Amino acid sequence: MGCGNIFFTLIITFSVALITYNIIISANAPLKQELPGSSSSSSSQGVDFLSVDPIIKMPRNRKSALTNKKRLFHTAVTASDSVYNTWQTRVMYYWFKKMKKNGGSDCEMGGFTRILHSGKGDKFMDEIPTFVAQPLPAGTDQGYIVLNRPWAFVQWLQQTDIEEDYILMSEPDHIIVKPIPNLSRDGLGAAFPFFYIEPKKYEPVLRKFFPEEKGPITNIDPIGNSPVIVGKESLKKIAPTWMNVSLAMKKDPEADKAFGWVLEMYAYAVSSALHDVGNILHKDFMLQPPWDTEIGNKFIIHYTYGCDYDMQGKLTYGKIGEWRFDKRSFDNIYPPRNLPLPPPGVPESVVTLVKMVNEASQNIPNWGP
Repeated sequence: MGCGNIFFTLIITFSVALITYNIIISANAPLKQELPGSSSSSSSQGVDFLSVDPIIKMPRNRKSALTNKKRLFHTAVTASDSVYNTWQTRVMYYWFKKMKKNGGSDCEMGGFTRILHSGKGDKFMDEIPTFVAQPLPAGTDQGYIVLNRPWAFVQWLQQTDIEEDYILMSEPDHIIVKPIPNLSRDGLGAAFPFFYIEPKKYEPVLRKFFPEEKGPITNIDPIGNSPVIVGKESLKKIAPTWMNVSLAMKKDPEADKAFGWVLEMYAYAVSSALHDVGNILHKDFMLQPPWDTEIGNKFIIHYTYGCDYDMQGKLTYGKIGEWRFDKRSFDNIYPPRNLPLPPPGVPESVVTLVKMVNEASQNIPNWGP
């Protein structure tokens, strides 16, 4: 027992020392000199891009690289040990297992890891494959807990032997609605484009972290870190930069004010571009109810927005509806089994979301904290 405590103390001390070193580097060194990445411009520069759904950005000369070779990817979800994150992750993992099974022998969905950045295990580690990461030193996140995500990925990538050659970065509030193929191709990542990630709009701020010698600001893709499928070796290079850029942005008042709750998303987009890892933008990667009303060819439901309707099936967004489903209603408690279904007229996406949460809660043993 004594040796175990000493070893655990040494691990924590090393982790805190490493993150403190990175904070010092981010805070005091000229960022454009210290961040990794070659000085050549992005490989996307000067390439003809297509605007064809569902792929809205993919270099023409990459089309020929499509093959039928099976390329497994590992799904990784970062989470805290809060009730809020835990019930979502349990639902997410239930549907991951089911869709992987439904994909059959051709499915490219490999293993799954919950990266738990609480610094200690919990009682769900036997239910969900879990890696325990240390959180940032106290006070470092300044109340922005998402900053733990890149640091957790750094630890996982450094300390774990991951069999698959690709990683899908996902989140607790993702539900997989059909088996996901490996959408990345030939050195390019695959990512969902977010309308609110606007590098051109914030070019003066982003130039603090993405120097002009790296090329035009449009080399930064309008993405976050999730959902993204990217090569494992590429992510090993991106992750430490992502951590440092996130910390540096949070310490920069102008960047912190400009990016707010999506700061860590901008940091990943910048870091990917710094390492010349471009991304194929798949708008069919996921849907977001209530704004996306049909499942169509989408792979993931992201239930980040509240769904409020009156009993005639009319959306009352911004006003609590007579019928509602909002994950934030269950921040300290589990959703009950058999949530009431929406009234007639509510879009397919919302109905499907509630049915899938209900199926998961009905079939997951010991549903509850």
